[in-house]
Amino acid sequence: MFEAVENPKHRLILEFIYSAGLRVSEVVRLKKQDLEFERRIGWVRKGKGGKDRPFIIARFLAPKLGAYIKDSCKKSDYLFLGLKNTHLSVRSVQEIVKHAAVRVGIKKNVHPHTLRHSFATHLVENGYEVCVVQPLLGHNSAETTMVYVHMARPALLGVESPYDSLKN
Repeated sequence: MFEAVENPKHRLILEFIYSAGLRVSEVVRLKKQDLEFERRIGWVRKGKGGKDRPFIIARFLAPKLGAYIKDSCKKSDYLFLGLKNTHLSVRSVQEIVKHAAVRVGIKKNVHPHTLRHSFATHLVENGYEVCVVQPLLGHNSAETTMVYVHMARPALLGVESPYDSLKN
C-alpha cells in the first residue's frame, strides 16, 4: 500500500503510522521537537487520555524523517503541515489511506487505524509479549491490547494445543 502513494509526504505519514503504531490524531499533531533520533524514540504529547507516551522510530524510517524535516519543516513546528499553516487534518490522512487502498485493489474498508492494528498484530506475531506492546500503543489495560493477540495467527505465536503434547 505504501508504494501506491506517490506523494512523498503522504507516503511518509502512512509509513510513520504503521512503523510506530500511532493513532492518526497523534501523527498529525507531532512536532519536530517530539523526535529523538539519537535514541530512536519519539513522544506523543497529550495523546488519548491526556497522557504523554513514547513510540519507536523505525531504523529504516529515521533517515527519511530526518531528510523530510530538513527539507520541508521550516515554516512550522508541526511535522506534517496542512494548508492553513497548522497541522494536517485527520480527514486528510483518512483520504490518503482510502485512496491508497483503492489503488492497490483492497476491497475492505481501510482506515489509518488499520495501520495501527497491523503494527500491533505484527509485533505479537513476531513474538513480542503483550506487556511490551501495551505501552507502545498507550493502552492502560492489557485487555485492550489482547485484541491483537486474537487477531494474530496462532501458528505464528508458537501456540500449540496441550493435546498435541499428550500424543508424544
